[in-house]
Amino acid sequence: MLVLQILGITAVYYASAQLGLLRQVEVQGSVVTPLWPPSGIALASLLYLGLRIWPAIAAGALLTIMSITDSLTLWGVAVAAGSTLAPVCSFLALRAVGFRAQLDRLRDGVALVFLGALGGMVISATTGTGVQVLSGGQSASQFWPVWAAWWAGDAMGVLMVTPLLLVLHKVRLPRMDDRWAEALALAVVAVTSAAIATRSPLSMIYLLFPVLVWAALRFQLAGSAPCALLMSVMAIVAGTDGVGPFADHSVLEVMLNLCILNGCVALTALLLAAIVTEHNNIRHETELACEELAALVEQLSPGPSPEGGPDGPRHGWDGA
Repeated sequence: MLVLQILGITAVYYASAQLGLLRQVEVQGSVVTPLWPPSGIALASLLYLGLRIWPAIAAGALLTIMSITDSLTLWGVAVAAGSTLAPVCSFLALRAVGFRAQLDRLRDGVALVFLGALGGMVISATTGTGVQVLSGGQSASQFWPVWAAWWAGDAMGVLMVTPLLLVLHKVRLPRMDDRWAEALALAVVAVTSAAIATRSPLSMIYLLFPVLVWAALRFQLAGSAPCALLMSVMAIVAGTDGVGPFADHSVLEVMLNLCILNGCVALTALLLAAIVTEHNNIRHETELACEELAALVEQLSPGPSPEGGPDGPRHGWDGA
């Protein structure tokens, strides 16, 4: 079973890397992506299955490097090691703070953002960029621009992909009498608003956020996570095509805009959904507590007085 899991995760990691490379950009001579899905898949796999599947992440990283460089060198192994160590450290940090994969508390959302994404992915970015400088592929003066682009791509992969994968195991198809109409309307509005916001030259990016609020309030993470990923992908496509609000900008400016936009979208979707879910859980627990208290009060309250008791009817002679 473990072997099949490792093979499956390796295949998914490699396939997602190829998808990410479809929209690669070049920063200071280095190939980076605005969104790196393998980092999110790696962390989600660790949260699901534990540390025992780390070889799958390492194998997927090695295969990806070989597909890019057509060979495997010691430097490539070092980059793969950094790509493996980053999600492992993120997983260990999340486990140390009591992270729950249900993402039903605000603290879980905050931990995923700052420990899982922004903190953990520093390792892969530092390792990858440092290897390029040490191997002579980059000069020391180019370190920080490449590092920032690498770190942003890995962090966005965690913020966009990991919540979606974590919510998949508990999502159920709604019954036909549930909110199908609202869900379909949300999907149509999300696609339309994302297309307008990312393709229109009028800079209407703000159209994305009311849709995210709608998705989070009504469907929690099951609605906001797919919407966030859709918006991120459409923004990346528009940015790499140089259209809409990304037209007439340099590569670094496009990467910076995409990083800020995707970060705001991910934070809005993740944290708002966590807040709503936590609020709903508290309300549900309060209702259950009230019902239990009412049942307890009913059990402890005195029953009706028996006939002939102190308050019951009295029979006898009324003496004169």
